Amino acid sequence: MLQIDTKDAFSDWLKDGCRPAAAIQGVDLRTDIGLLEETDLAGSIFLSCTIAPDTVGKIVRNGAIVIPDSAKFSFPTHKSHLYSVEELFDGYDPNDPSGYQNTYDNIVYREYMKDGSLDIPLDTGLFRRLHDHGITNALFNIIKDRKVVAIMGGHGMERRDPYYATIAKLSRQLTKDGFLMVSGGGPGAMEATHLGAYFAARSEDDLIDAIAMLKPRPDKALPGKEYKDADWLSRAWRVREKYPLSAAQKDACMSIGIPTWFYGHEPPAPFATHIAKFFANSIREDGLLMIAQYGVIFAPGSAGTRQEVFQDAAQNHYGSAGYYSPMILLGKEYWTGQGAHKYSYPVWQLLSATASPDYKDLLSITDDSAQIIKTIKNYKPEEHKK
Repeated sequence: MLQIDTKDAFSDWLKDGCRPAAAIQGVDLRTDIGLLEETDLAGSIFLSCTIAPDTVGKIVRNGAIVIPDSAKFSFPTHKSHLYSVEELFDGYDPNDPSGYQNTYDNIVYREYMKDGSLDIPLDTGLFRRLHDHGITNALFNIIKDRKVVAIMGGHGMERRDPYYATIAKLSRQLTKDGFLMVSGGGPGAMEATHLGAYFAARSEDDLIDAIAMLKPRPDKALPGKEYKDADWLSRAWRVREKYPLSAAQKDACMSIGIPTWFYGHEPPAPFATHIAKFFANSIREDGLLMIAQYGVIFAPGSAGTRQEVFQDAAQNHYGSAGYYSPMILLGKEYWTGQGAHKYSYPVWQLLSATASPDYKDLLSITDDSAQIIKTIKNYKPEEHKK
């Protein structure tokens, strides 16, 4: 179906005598709609468009489906583009310690918590799913023909953790090499992914300076919960202000965070250029792994990261995406359970022992960032089709 998300494109479509059915998304149609009221619109859908009430009835009578935004919710019924940091953090004051509480992102999260995540009102469930459908569509539009690599890892990883810098440098280099970096879009290892991509058009020294700006934590800060620091976001904001992205840099430094309001107590990564935020965590998590055709790098994390390792293994086992892709475990001691870290696990032994021949040769475990980059750059999707 033809997708239309600008007024000019809509006007051109409307004047086309052989117009196909279309999905008109988020367009303001309060003016110049005379022809619209007289047109056969059978099969077309109007999603989150701004339309005068008396015009809606005429559009429906002409065969179209109209799904407007709901005044009950702060989020749109349908999102034709991914979120930007500016959208999600709209209302944020970096000089206010409680500034995040006033953001659009947190307002939607409070609505989410009010209605719940399981036994929810019918209209809430419907509108959330329509929103997520729009995000999914926008995500697939933007990653088309891109070489996507995902980095998964713990939200509790602190900015002063050596792995944080390792991930950021790795992500910076892969972005420079033409890969599109994606993550779960939250704090910790996920934030490091986007920080690295954000600095792809700058020197590694600039990236190191940024990490130094991010590291300091308040006295008596909670270990592993840096995102709860009152100045967590303001530190990131200072980095963004010191190192802004020019219009020319934005494409070269592109990355996509894919967070969820299910974990809405964790703010989204402020260095991602695009954010695909979902209500349904299951859709978000499965989709995130599915789009990473060029591989998934698993940094140390907790139960969620371990789950993602075997979720990705299941996708590879069944060839769910039509291909088999690299799975790279970063941190030998952590992923073999042989390190001094009390939270290391023997994941590698189980993963490698149970892998099918279809993807066993795509598994690796290493501490060497150069080896990770080489593995990803040498991967040829056409040689690993299902």
